[in-house]
Amino acid sequence: MTAFQKLVAHSKTISNFNHLAAICGWDQASMMPSGGNQARSEAMAQLSVHIHGLLTQPQLEEWFSSAESENLNANDKASLRELKRQWMQANVLPESLVQAKSLAGSKCEHAWRSQRGENDWAGFEKNWAEVVKLSQEEAQIRAEATGLSPYDSMLDIYEPGTTSASLDTLFSDVKTWLPSLIDDAIEKQKSESFITPTGQFETAQQKALGLEVMKLLQFDFEHGRLDESIHPFCGGVPSDVRITTRYDDSEFVQSLMGIVHETGHARYEQGLPKSLAGQPAGEARSMGIHESQSLFFEMQVGRSDAFIQHLSSLAGKQFTSHDPALFGFDNFQKLYTRVKKDFIRVDADELTYPAHVILRYEIERDLINGKIKHSDVPELWNLKMQQSLGLSTEGNFKNGCMQDIHWTDGAFGYFPSYTLGAMYAAQFMMSMTKTIDVNGAIESGDLSPIFTWLDDNIWSKGSLLTTDELVKQATGETLNAQFFQDHLKARYL
Repeated sequence: MTAFQKLVAHSKTISNFNHLAAICGWDQASMMPSGGNQARSEAMAQLSVHIHGLLTQPQLEEWFSSAESENLNANDKASLRELKRQWMQANVLPESLVQAKSLAGSKCEHAWRSQRGENDWAGFEKNWAEVVKLSQEEAQIRAEATGLSPYDSMLDIYEPGTTSASLDTLFSDVKTWLPSLIDDAIEKQKSESFITPTGQFETAQQKALGLEVMKLLQFDFEHGRLDESIHPFCGGVPSDVRITTRYDDSEFVQSLMGIVHETGHARYEQGLPKSLAGQPAGEARSMGIHESQSLFFEMQVGRSDAFIQHLSSLAGKQFTSHDPALFGFDNFQKLYTRVKKDFIRVDADELTYPAHVILRYEIERDLINGKIKHSDVPELWNLKMQQSLGLSTEGNFKNGCMQDIHWTDGAFGYFPSYTLGAMYAAQFMMSMTKTIDVNGAIESGDLSPIFTWLDDNIWSKGSLLTTDELVKQATGETLNAQFFQDHLKARYL
């Protein structure tokens, strides 16, 4: 075997253990009884240490050195680049830190599930302080290895090539036009009357509706399934994708669009190049690109008039005991395009969502760079929430700084991906409409032309291209946030 072939074989071994870790994580979040958490956390921490050990074996340095002088084709060179990137990211961290962070994250996340509902900041803070300390330690080690700032070194895990300097510029621009756009849309919608869901919408019926919508979106049920969890997510592996949503028997609107969103993530995973399975080059390009797919499904397709027509029809057939007027197209269209300043990010509408993301980005950037302390977060959150959406979260921790799962296990650098994803999604739609009758495809109920474009331009590329190369190849230019602004103005004004 050549050195490159040895690296690929070794990567597939690591991938198999990551597969097990992913399914264990899904089970922990959706199926595991609460009493199993301690033992599961210890097992998963041990698995993290084992994977880290595989990623940092001493012979790898020699294999990389030899592989770089081998005669490789373009795809193999891209694979080698991604293999080396993964190796370098793992190699800088000591095993003890990997284990400590895994244990602290599991403990904090598990306790958070009940602490959030109890608005127990004091209890949460005790666990979270350790997560933040270990994350800052990790960021400092990564910064010294990469020459980046501590926060940028964490951001690079999720968004390779993106810096906080570029995000500061991008988000500063958004902050100049977003508040007035939100206010204008709310003012425009004031005169609209619509029916809101009331009564009981049984979980079993909501799930049946969700499965119908997943079929419309051509989810592969041979390689994935839908389940329930406290926080909706997409997990598992491309050959076995697990998506979850949460149900509320008093309404179906959020869970249904949550399923559309997570199906976007899942279709991307299911469409990744099978020839590169087990290699980093066969994985998603970045979290921003991953989020672009879920938001393409949820926002670009899912809230279009043509798709809402399908949703209203399917929901009306499922909930036959309710007022049929609730499921009329006009009513559904208003339900799914409401703009409201509210506390919860995962329930936020398309227009206010970026404000939630920018707030979190600014806080986590300063926290990881050591400019603020973890104990400053509630006060800063309240201040920024008042500035961006005019809402106070003073003393309201469960609907403020305790609402997200991401920080409980130290996933700092992740939040910008949401708004980057929305921007990429708008740009992909702009490009797609040049060659495809998107509305016609959605109206017909056969969305294959849309999925073929995504497969050709995004899914099948995996991580063979850099993010800029991927976006430029698909749309003719790198990220241009103007398409996002134009999309929002067109839909809401």
